[in-house]
This record gives sequence, structure tokens and C-alpha cells, in this order.
Amino acid sequence: MNGIELSIAVRNCLREFTTHSDELGELDRALGDGDLGITVSLGAAAVEEALAVLPDGATPAEVVLACAKAFANANPSTMAALVAGALLAGSRVWGKAESIAGAQIGQFALAAAESISQRGKSQVGDKTILDAMFPAAEALLNAAPEEDALGSAITAAENGVIASKELQSRRGRASWLQERSIGLQDPGATAFLRFLQSWQSTNTPAIATTTGEQTK
Repeated sequence: MNGIELSIAVRNCLREFTTHSDELGELDRALGDGDLGITVSLGAAAVEEALAVLPDGATPAEVVLACAKAFANANPSTMAALVAGALLAGSRVWGKAESIAGAQIGQFALAAAESISQRGKSQVGDKTILDAMFPAAEALLNAAPEEDALGSAITAAENGVIASKELQSRRGRASWLQERSIGLQDPGATAFLRFLQSWQSTNTPAIATTTGEQTK
């Protein structure tokens, strides 16, 4: 997938992803300050505007950098800052590559998850977005060439979201609830799952790049 294809794929995905804003806002109100839906909506709109004016010759990393800057500037929330940092970390994996495929997708996902873990001082089991991100990254990295890597990542992320319900929140405002957070679904992990699902439903040709095939 080259830069143009990635830009189109991201915009396709975000239009679907933002339809889940109300769900994410409701989940966040139960555990946090309820601004996740707004963060998603404003960030997606800003990213779409930024990508619309990006030069056609932009590399995949440059596309991601534009996404990171736009998302961070759209809303001064903690999640926006963490997502932007994750995108920056992932872009470094791709460097100046003109196109990306196969293991590069999983490497990007892992670098993004590690960035959030370090900046947010959190890990799997803390009931955060990482409960979906790390399993999904591992699934992408371990997928055989003939496998549906994205499908495996979605399954892994979904299992992480389900598991998050039984965890106690240990980071952010959600941690204030202590034991009362047990039984509630983590909004960040859910947001990551919805992003992957939105990518799958809107970018069928792009899905093939996760297994190293060429985009039609």
C-alpha cells in the first residue's frame, strides 16, 4: 500500500469509525469524563481535512505524520495526545518506505502500543486501550502469509475488550472507581476494536496488504 492508497483507506475507515462516537461516549461516561466520543469525532474530521490537502507523492509515514498532527491539534485530551504519540512511533518503523505491507503492519501496531504503554505508564491488564492493542499487534506479527491477518487482529482485540470487563481500572480517571470499574467495558479498548472493524468493512482491497498481497 503506497501513500495515496493509505490516505484513501484511512479516510474511508474514519467515516465508518465515527458512527461509533455515541457508543464510545457512553462507555467513557461510565468510566471516565465522557469525552472519548468527542475526541474521536473532532480528531477524525481534522485528519480528513489534513489528508485531503496532502501531496499525492506523500509516503505512508508522511500520511501517518499528518494524521498524528491533525488528531493532536483537534482536541487537547489525554487520549488525543496518546494516539498522536502512537502514530508518530509507528511512522518511524516505516521510515522513507514508498509502500508498506506484511510484517510492517504488525511492526507499526506494536510500536504504537509500546508508545502508549510508555507514555501512559500502563500495561496489559490495567484496563486500557492496550488490552486490545497488544493482542492485535501480536496477531498481526504472527499471522502466516495465507492467513487473514486483520481478521485475526480483530478477534484478538475483541477478546481483549471482553476480558477488560473483569478488570479493575488502574489508570486515569477510571481508576477512581476502584472495584466499581469491574464489570464495565473499557472505552479505549473498544475504540481500537471499532477502528479495526471499520477498516475491515470499508477497505476490503487494503486488507490484502496485511498479508503481503498487492492492492488491486
